Amino acid sequence: MTSTPVSRRRFIGIVAATSALTCVPWAVKAMQAVPTPLSSWQGVALGADAQLHIHHPDPVFAQTLIDQALSEVRRLERIFSLYQEDSALRRLNRDGYLKQAPGDLTRLLQESQRLSALTDGAFDPTVQVLWELYSQAAQGKGNQAAVPDAAQISQTLQQVGHQAILIQEDSIWLQRPGMALTLNGIAQGYITDRITEQLKQAGLEHALIDMGEIRSVGLAPGNRPWRVGLTGDPAEPTRLLNLDVRNQAVSTSSGAGTALSHDGSVTHLFNPANGQARPLYRSVSVVAGNATIADALSTAFSWMSPPAIARVLASDPGLQAWVLPYDGKHLVPIHS
Repeated sequence: MTSTPVSRRRFIGIVAATSALTCVPWAVKAMQAVPTPLSSWQGVALGADAQLHIHHPDPVFAQTLIDQALSEVRRLERIFSLYQEDSALRRLNRDGYLKQAPGDLTRLLQESQRLSALTDGAFDPTVQVLWELYSQAAQGKGNQAAVPDAAQISQTLQQVGHQAILIQEDSIWLQRPGMALTLNGIAQGYITDRITEQLKQAGLEHALIDMGEIRSVGLAPGNRPWRVGLTGDPAEPTRLLNLDVRNQAVSTSSGAGTALSHDGSVTHLFNPANGQARPLYRSVSVVAGNATIADALSTAFSWMSPPAIARVLASDPGLQAWVLPYDGKHLVPIHS
């Protein structure tokens, strides 16, 4: 990536048999009792601080699962990262095409296009050019909210549009000059899903995985649903909406995650339709059947009206969504 990595803190946790997991204060929090041994890892994944914890009676087996999970994260980073010079995504953005593309990249881009169509373009991986435009405008502006002028935004929007991504078998073309992709609004969910599948293939039936987005497997100890607490207000992180989840994923998007101005009026969330950078809500939380969908929809819903969100929710009975208005203190459910 040609700009500074997004400084969004992530807490990565894998919980087998029982758990205690705390995530970024304005996003999600999940809590359970912890009677079994804990195996942990802390480091960096996807350009942010990361932690991974496994509760399992066999610490050797738990460490094996940690090693396998980290190996998978690193493999996927080499595909999706905007910060690694030789990643598949960087090469695609640099050259405008990529032949013999990794299967994970073509699959995720195909799912991105499906979700773009589902949200009438509110989710769009081609907004990377808007990030570059705004981050350049913000350089050296101190506390001021630097916003590109209307002409610059209009010109940059000519390079935005998911319809211009062409995928044929294992080849990808970006059909507009200067186009660039970012998968920051969906890749964390995809990686969460990949680690989830690894754990399930290893025979784990009770787990909670958080790779920036949360996904639960089975029930928590005691045959109870996993308890996830949502809070969208950074100023009041203890104000929670408690959710019981089972085989579901949870994602929260907020402009507060990475603000490009000190007053928060310019954020890392961009509207593909008009290039604006202040979403409609302080935060959006989504529950879905997998983390890929939850991740992308929480991004898209940041720019969609409640009736438009409701239309998407009606397409899948497993979807749920809450928004936090700028003038509100409580998450508001959106009903399909």
